[in-house]
Amino acid sequence: MSTTYKGWPDCAEQCFGQQARYKAILLFGAPGSGKGTQGKIIGSIPGFYHSSTGDIFRSLDLQSEVGRLFWEYAGKGQLVPDEITIRVWKQFIKGMEFINSFHPENQILVLDGLPRNVNQAKLLEDTIDVLKVIHLQADMTKMVERLRRRALKENRFDDANDAVIQRRLVEYEQKTRPLLEFYPNEKIVRVDAMRSQISVLSELIGMLVPLKEVMDRAKEEKPVATVITHAPATVVSV
Repeated sequence: MSTTYKGWPDCAEQCFGQQARYKAILLFGAPGSGKGTQGKIIGSIPGFYHSSTGDIFRSLDLQSEVGRLFWEYAGKGQLVPDEITIRVWKQFIKGMEFINSFHPENQILVLDGLPRNVNQAKLLEDTIDVLKVIHLQADMTKMVERLRRRALKENRFDDANDAVIQRRLVEYEQKTRPLLEFYPNEKIVRVDAMRSQISVLSELIGMLVPLKEVMDRAKEEKPVATVITHAPATVVSV
C-alpha cells in the first residue's frame, strides 16, 4: 500500500536516514481525559513539540486509501491497524523534521494518542526514548460528557454518538490500559485530570521542566568535534 501525508513520500528512513531516538513524553489516558488539550498547550512551550496521532489521521486526504481506511475505523470507534498507524506517524514526524518544524536536538516530543497498545509501543522502541508516561486519570462518566461536548464543538464525527464513545472506551480498557504494565513503573506519573485545566497544566509543567533542563545540560556537556586544519604548503621558488 502506498500512502502519503500531505505530499510526503512513502518513506521514512530511506528518505531522511536513521538517527538517534527522539526524546519523548507520552500523554496517556482514556478518551476525554484531556490529552489533546494539555498536549497543545505544552506544545506551545519552547523546547516541546506536540504530536497528536488523531489530528494527523484527521488531516489525511479522504481520497487516499489510508484516509478512507481511517474514517472507516474511526466511524466504528475502532483503532486503525498498528503497522499503518506507526508508518503514517513516522512519515509525518520525519517530514516535520525535514522542513525544520520539529527540532529533535532541542525539543522533547509530547505524544498524544501514540502508542495505543503494547504492539505499537514495541514498534516504536527503535524510534522514541520514553522519558515519562503521564497518566491523566478521570472519572468515566465525566469523560463521556466531555466527549459529547467535544463532538458538538469540534464537529468530531468519531465522538458523534454514545455507541461509538462506549466502543472507544472499551477499546481503551482492553488494549491501551495494559501499556501501564509495559513501561517501567518509575517512568509513570499519575495525574488527577478532573481538576481545572490550569491546575493540571501547572502540575505537568512542574514535571516537564526538569526533564528539559537535563536535556539542555546534556547537550551543553556534549564534546564538540574538533576539526584539524593544515596550513597550506609553502611554495619556494629557486
